[in-house]
Amino acid sequence: MLKQRIITAVLLLAVLIPAVWADDPLGLVLLTAVMMGAAAWEWARLCAWSPWPARASGIVCTLLCLFFWREGATAQAWPMLWLVVGSAWVLMAAVLLRGGVEAWLRIPAALRWTAGMVALLTAWVALVQVRSIGINFLFSVFVLVWGADVAAYFCGRLLGGRWITRKLAVAISPGKTWEGALGGLVLVIMLAIAWRQWEPLSAWGQVSLYGRLAERGLGFMLVSVAFLATMSVAGDLLESLFKRAAGVKDSSQLLPGHGGVLDRIDALLPVLPLVMLLSGS
Repeated sequence: MLKQRIITAVLLLAVLIPAVWADDPLGLVLLTAVMMGAAAWEWARLCAWSPWPARASGIVCTLLCLFFWREGATAQAWPMLWLVVGSAWVLMAAVLLRGGVEAWLRIPAALRWTAGMVALLTAWVALVQVRSIGINFLFSVFVLVWGADVAAYFCGRLLGGRWITRKLAVAISPGKTWEGALGGLVLVIMLAIAWRQWEPLSAWGQVSLYGRLAERGLGFMLVSVAFLATMSVAGDLLESLFKRAAGVKDSSQLLPGHGGVLDRIDALLPVLPLVMLLSGS
């Protein structure tokens, strides 16, 4: 399993890094549009759609991404879109993480599918716009999400059981603890402060997410980073809830050793529109 994870990760990075660094955004647009299409296929399967409608969901999602790009939608400002979708994520996290699988399954299947498609398409538009701001901005968003996840894992392993192991959402994801979540939150905030201090000395000459947030005050930056880190954890937990409702361990087996595309981008889905909203982009 570990060998598979490493090989898959290396192959993904070999494709992703050149697309991210390229001056021409077309490669990143095409790559991420296909990834969102794969995620849409997985999402339709989690909504219990049969094989052909699920495949059609993936194709439609990819084509819509490319249509939005061709029509210039990714170059426009969408403040109301970020506000509506970001608010919906916060509300959904508050309701579903409290109500559990039963609350999710009470929502009509068609509405669940529609909500997932909107979330994927909105996150894709936000991702393309984040990259257009600059590589420093993009990496700072990735580091926030990945840092919260990795730090939560190691803090949970190191701190959990030494004192009191308090489960974060035992009915949804039994492995996650409050110790891990809080430890990850502290480390992400420390990282944001360090990144902000280093940024003026860097050779990139580009603003990061933390620099953009700090333009509105240090307090605003710290609160925003804590909120975004919290929502990244919520995105992870919500996908675990969706999989539990569907009775599956992974969203698919597209990425050997890693599960599916949704398993890799779940934390980014709520964070990307909220990043655009909080940064005023």
